[in-house]
Amino acid sequence: MNKLMTGALAVWAATAVFTGAASAQEYPYRDITNAVVWGAGGGTDSINRMIMAEMEKNLPVSINVINQTGGVAGSNGMVYVANQPDDGYTLVGLSESNVTAAVQGGWDKKFDFWYPFIVGGSPDLISVPANSPYSTLTELVDAAMAEPGSIPAAAGGAGSIHHLNLLALEKGSGAAFKFVPYKGSAPGQEAAIAGEVALVVTSLAEQAALIEGGQLKPLAMLTADSAEIAGFTVPSAFDSYAALSEVLPLKQAIGFAIHNSAPENVKATLGAAFEKAMASDTVAEWAKVNKYDIGGEHGAEAQALFANLESTFAYTLKDLGAATVMPEDLGIEKP
Repeated sequence: MNKLMTGALAVWAATAVFTGAASAQEYPYRDITNAVVWGAGGGTDSINRMIMAEMEKNLPVSINVINQTGGVAGSNGMVYVANQPDDGYTLVGLSESNVTAAVQGGWDKKFDFWYPFIVGGSPDLISVPANSPYSTLTELVDAAMAEPGSIPAAAGGAGSIHHLNLLALEKGSGAAFKFVPYKGSAPGQEAAIAGEVALVVTSLAEQAALIEGGQLKPLAMLTADSAEIAGFTVPSAFDSYAALSEVLPLKQAIGFAIHNSAPENVKATLGAAFEKAMASDTVAEWAKVNKYDIGGEHGAEAQALFANLESTFAYTLKDLGAATVMPEDLGIEKP
């Protein structure tokens, strides 16, 4: 055997030993990357950076958070992570809004491709400008019922969770508003303050500073629970319209995910670190300060929640004529 072949065999043997040793190590033995599909500084980004920092305390490695934005409904980030190995070393930071990527043509998979972890979300509420003549939800609904479709309302973009909550409010109360779509929550809130619309439906976390600053007046939470903010007790809309319990709440689900095909030991390790992080005082205090409800679901329970959101969002977009791909063609069942 010549020296060249001997050397090559030696290199191969060393590589095989190293690879075998690495694969035999327990997960995780190297740093993890979390690719957040939305931009830096937003709610999904902030939540992911916070929870990753807490999870690091229960893992022997670091978790590096990056932003992989763009595409349709965050599809660039999801496609990027989907194309990585399913070994648990690349996570995707996402939210409930990503469930519309498939019906909008962003990618070709149902959301059950993912094994998700839900940190939580902020509940939606309905507010009006500070100088609005409406002081209660009942007054606003009565006015809308008297002149159906005449009162302009902002609730993010068509098919967003805020728009779905507005539609649910209409269904549960019998009112009909004039939906005016905006490219996100902030523009819709600004439109309400400027008097372009009479009301806005977005999340408590997004409205908090505007309520505390006296620019928006909260009328009702679109959840079963009331909320305290800036000296206000914001009542539940359910108190006035019991039928809302049949269609609400539709809540945000912000967190991260790995491939559903990832090994069971990877899911178990991340699950244990996630549960410890979610039980920490740091997460509880962060949620309190930032007006978020704590979730904590992962695995099958989180998949069931996302499946419901995917179905609801997909068929709402279809009904609005905004679906590029029909949900039934993707195997998404009706809600």
